[in-house]
Amino acid sequence: MATRGGFTVSAEDPRPGAKYGSDLSAGASRRKRDDLVSKELFLDVLGATATKREARTYLSRFRSEKPKKPQPILKETRKDDVGVNLGNLYLPIRAVDQSPVFEQGPRKAQYVDQTSGPLHTALIKIRDTRAIEDSTLQAVGLTLVQLSRLGMGSVVIVDCEKDLPTNDPNVRKLVVEQADRVAAAIDEHGGQGARRLDNVLITSDVGEGLRSSIKIRSGTAVTNRNLILHPLRKGKIPVVVPVAFNSTTQTLVHVPADEAVLALTRDFAGLRPGLLSEGSPQAVAEKVKAMQKEISLDRIILLDPLGGIPALDKHDQSHIFINLEQEYDTIKSELSSLSWGGSEQDEPGTGSLRSKNTSSAFTSGNPISDFWELGSSFGDGANCETSAIPHKISAQAKVHLQNLELLRDTLAILPPSSSGLLTTPQKAANSDRSSRDSFPAPDVGTRRQRNPLIHNLLTDKPVFSSSLPPGRTQQPTTPQDQTNFINPATFFKRGMPISIIPNPRTHPWQAPTPSNPSVSLSDPRIDLPRLIHLIEDSFNRRLDVSHYLSRIENRIAGIIIAGEYEGGALLTWESPPHNPSIMVPYLDKFAVLKRSQGAGGVADIVFKAMVRTCFPEGVCWRSRRDNPVNKWYFERARGTWKIPESNWTMFWTTEGVQAGEGKGVFGDYESVCRGVVPSWADDKGVVD
Repeated sequence: MATRGGFTVSAEDPRPGAKYGSDLSAGASRRKRDDLVSKELFLDVLGATATKREARTYLSRFRSEKPKKPQPILKETRKDDVGVNLGNLYLPIRAVDQSPVFEQGPRKAQYVDQTSGPLHTALIKIRDTRAIEDSTLQAVGLTLVQLSRLGMGSVVIVDCEKDLPTNDPNVRKLVVEQADRVAAAIDEHGGQGARRLDNVLITSDVGEGLRSSIKIRSGTAVTNRNLILHPLRKGKIPVVVPVAFNSTTQTLVHVPADEAVLALTRDFAGLRPGLLSEGSPQAVAEKVKAMQKEISLDRIILLDPLGGIPALDKHDQSHIFINLEQEYDTIKSELSSLSWGGSEQDEPGTGSLRSKNTSSAFTSGNPISDFWELGSSFGDGANCETSAIPHKISAQAKVHLQNLELLRDTLAILPPSSSGLLTTPQKAANSDRSSRDSFPAPDVGTRRQRNPLIHNLLTDKPVFSSSLPPGRTQQPTTPQDQTNFINPATFFKRGMPISIIPNPRTHPWQAPTPSNPSVSLSDPRIDLPRLIHLIEDSFNRRLDVSHYLSRIENRIAGIIIAGEYEGGALLTWESPPHNPSIMVPYLDKFAVLKRSQGAGGVADIVFKAMVRTCFPEGVCWRSRRDNPVNKWYFERARGTWKIPESNWTMFWTTEGVQAGEGKGVFGDYESVCRGVVPSWADDKGVVD
């Protein structure tokens, strides 16, 4: 820079037009970058392979209300209605309002936001950002920009590390630096960019509790939601620094990122601290409703290097879908069961890892499994540093528990339509092009989507169905695949309770005997009118109730009900005509209300309960050959058979049954599926 005649002149390039040329080059670079982002988005959306039903659901929620084109603000002409024509007395002075103004470049009009409907938003927490490589972080930024283009804004919270000191200035400097890294990664891919926010939280030493069972860890709250909503309305991505002003000590302190997530969730849900004391219940309800109309928090997304929640059962390497209403306590207990079996007096190399199920699939293919196997080899004199192993195991299990608890607490506040997603930054960074060869294609699968965030936005489902049988997902099954495997994404819903009658844990589903009679539909635990409505609504046919009840009398093995009769299954014991002494478990009715079909995971919840809890050894059923649900059945059955000289396709989940044997278990299944008499009251001319 040089000073000439009191003016500062740039000495970067003395050539005429150099600055103009560089501006053109920068513009072309931006256009090229935007074209690349659009291409990647197109590939990812194609890779999602959403069904027509899922596409309609997405469009109805995220594209139903197109934002109006912003209009310039026009200053209103003031004419007081006093019965006298005041002419131009109150019009703006033209000489001032319309006089030329020295401006280089086109003049920017002032705009008012006229976007209709709430802001659809995802709250995203990125854990351990310091360990994430710049290339991965930039790819995550690309995914967030893509989400914004698809109609889902993002609010990002940076989580550097657990248990950091609260009042250390160096800690605050660290989290600000990491927030700047995330913002820069987002800015790299065009769009409206990101904005770092470090003044949106307030905390106090005395937490304010809210009635109900919502877990409130402290008094952390949002100071002014407009600090977040304003950049969201402009299409920007706020990056929130977990730093809050302590109203008690009058200082800035670092707060745990989980508390920041809870504080933002409560605010977006309209649960502002102290709101209950602001007027009458009706006035409070109106305020909450008005706040909820501003923003819709549709997703809670946690990007964690450990990935999804590991499973301790024999079916999965990890949990694919967690119905929190039903499974939270069980999964929490399983994760808490991980412990170090050695005592304090044990010498290094003599301890062992213990769990309620040490032979489960959890011992292979999970991030903790390497330490698990090391622990099991200590007694053989393995030469390794065992002192660090129990710490690593407990630390990882603790992180999984914290993630599970955070998603439970946040989704408990939000509407049932909201969902949660837990995956790794690497998975969130994947695009269709970059990961095309990451996994071989499975034999059968419901979806092949490379980016779980894009897939989840378009479908509101996990990448793989949780009711698929083992081996039909892309989870590794060989030691070579398990070497570098990290738990894939886990999808969360607040979900619905599952009622299983009788309870298999106390009364296993067994063939009826004089001492063990079958379930009766007159059982007070069963709402027969609602069950009949569920069947008729799902099949879109009227049931011949008297015929049906008489046919299944003394044959009912059990009933599975999801939520308030949103879905269910009725299973019976059937005998093949050639051998009445044999009782075959048969899925007589599998039904989901029309409004719940294709969304919410109701069908997966019911099917998984049937094949993993009620009849883990196998069950058979039939479906008409032209039934559109058959594709869903094909993916979940271990075998199928088109029954000759009939309109039925037979399915079974029993291992070792070979189609076409004509005898044994297969013969019994075919005989039962061929012989069951339908019980429909309407005659649709369907040939069975």
